Amino acid sequence: MAVGTVLLPFAVLLVLGVPWPVTPSQQVPVLLWSSESSLWSALPSAHGGHVTTDLQLGQYLDPALTTGPRNVLLFLQEKLSIEDFTAFGGVYGNKQDSAFPNLESIMESSPSSLVLPAVDWYAANILPTYLKEKLGVSPLHVDQSTLLELRLNETIPSLLVVRLPYANSAGLMVAKDVLRANDEVIGQVLSTLKSEGVPYTALLTALRPSRVNRESDFAVGGLGRQLLATPTPTPTYPPVYFNGTQNNPCILFWATNISVVMEKSLIQLTNDTFNKTDTAELIDGSSCSNSSAVLVLNYADNLRVIFHLESRFYNVSGRRWFTLNRVQVFNSTHNATFLAPQVSAPSNYSFHCQYVSSLPVFGSLLINNSTGSNWQLHIADFQIQGFNVTGLKFSYASDCASFFSPGIWMGLITTLLFVFILTYGLHMVMNLKTMDRFDDPKGPSIAVPQTD
Repeated sequence: MAVGTVLLPFAVLLVLGVPWPVTPSQQVPVLLWSSESSLWSALPSAHGGHVTTDLQLGQYLDPALTTGPRNVLLFLQEKLSIEDFTAFGGVYGNKQDSAFPNLESIMESSPSSLVLPAVDWYAANILPTYLKEKLGVSPLHVDQSTLLELRLNETIPSLLVVRLPYANSAGLMVAKDVLRANDEVIGQVLSTLKSEGVPYTALLTALRPSRVNRESDFAVGGLGRQLLATPTPTPTYPPVYFNGTQNNPCILFWATNISVVMEKSLIQLTNDTFNKTDTAELIDGSSCSNSSAVLVLNYADNLRVIFHLESRFYNVSGRRWFTLNRVQVFNSTHNATFLAPQVSAPSNYSFHCQYVSSLPVFGSLLINNSTGSNWQLHIADFQIQGFNVTGLKFSYASDCASFFSPGIWMGLITTLLFVFILTYGLHMVMNLKTMDRFDDPKGPSIAVPQTD
């Protein structure tokens, strides 16, 4: 299937006005194809309106990485959005004016191909690390010249990464020229592999979207149901809790994703945190009191994640506030400490934030305070409460999203501008003055005698 036909349904959805998913995070497309057939035939295709998460992307990649070719080629572009295909791609199979003639032909002729139009930005960013863990090899950055010198083997796995740029200028023609140049690089690299008879699986994605035109990209919060779109299902597992001295819950913690990157190795902790039937071992070492709370999460290989919360009374506000002082991540050989000064809320509230992460692309609410540490911690849909807990239900959440979002500021400024124009116009109208003398058109005309 050509990109002109593969991506055409998504282009039609855009033209007809069917809304794309509105999520707090940004999305990039992921295109997959392989020289081996029937890799993704048993998997359901992604519908318009669905945002593919990191776990779902792993489900799409697992068949290709386990039963497909051992040579994986990752084309990683600096910026790319699904709108680039609809703006610069061929229409109804017409490749003459397309910026992706090689890619369209490749997707059409490949025995297996798959298009994921909207993939979570975070999932695309951790693709190199995920592929490294699955294949057991380090990524090798190559171009066309170095690829000719490689001798690939069908039985030995390899991970080849080709970096592709994007236009820094906002001009459409400049962006189209850069995309066409990237398409030529893709065609040349795949021609080299085809000439050598090397089976492969290829992916094309980007580190960030090239077009951010949704107001909700600035928002932080849950995803509501959109017209003609199926919302991304929210996990239904209960929060992790720790019972205090009176055998009542005193700490609650919940998230949809917990990931730790240790020395460039990604470790997913979500299932080990919320899908355990016996949580006694998981929270062993936790404690709580009226002024402090410590939540300890114990995992395999001596890995531990510890949240330190503290409650204090502030005279200015006349109430107690709790703060997440620090988060510690360590195992038997390495450790890291992350400060979280912005994670704060009244003690009778819980705290919620869409992303509590040390990664810069997600706001960096966690600040790495350990020198020489390459560890990263990422938590999605983070919610925690360490004081005044009643049962297994969070109190009212103090969200990290500010009330005056960019959309609200734009509305206020526009309203003030219109009010100023209206006030100025009324002022001008009220200060109009009529003339005190008028010419009488019915009176006698003035005769001017003529002299010879």
